[in-house]
Amino acid sequence: MARYRESVCRHCRREGIKLFLKSERCYTEKCAFEKRSYAPGQHGQSRRSKPSDYRMQLREKQKVKRIYGVLERQFRKYFQIADREKGITGENLLNILERRLDNIVYRLNFAGSRKQARQLITHGHFMVNGKKVDIPSFLVKKGDAIEVKEKSKNLSAILSSLELVKKNPPPSWLISNIDKLEGRIAAMPNRAEIQLPINEKFIVEIYSK
Repeated sequence: MARYRESVCRHCRREGIKLFLKSERCYTEKCAFEKRSYAPGQHGQSRRSKPSDYRMQLREKQKVKRIYGVLERQFRKYFQIADREKGITGENLLNILERRLDNIVYRLNFAGSRKQARQLITHGHFMVNGKKVDIPSFLVKKGDAIEVKEKSKNLSAILSSLELVKKNPPPSWLISNIDKLEGRIAAMPNRAEIQLPINEKFIVEIYSK
């Protein structure tokens, strides 16, 4: 699997918004985006002409991939699944991405970022419906229960992430029990509940060409 080895703060600067890729650092004045909100590179501060339709579509796709930490091959697969489902393709796509286990762990504040959530899941610290799941891309469904394994409840990475719950409260479609370090999928997320600065129509357009 490909790895991005440079600073992930460049992603935020490239997309022009905070993507919250570095846990609690993103909520402090140390955040690189607060200091340099312009695009990275030699010409990052120079004025640019009005972006083309293709560029806007591409940037939107890249932004969503970076938010959820998904590479192109898997992202295209998700789009194909979303396109086959009933309903609006773009909203179906976001619904699938939100249902990933690494996103759920992040949304429940059991991890400070989706990247950290993937690491914790891969190391076997979480269970779904009482069974260990170590696949970050595992898709949950309504009624599923997610919990931290008993042996992992004192893990410093998880305990420190819980402090972000006031700054990043779980969405309404998730039921969170901080004391027991568990959560439940109360419903499938609808578009209004996915409060991210995303224009999914651009993604549908770029894949429909």
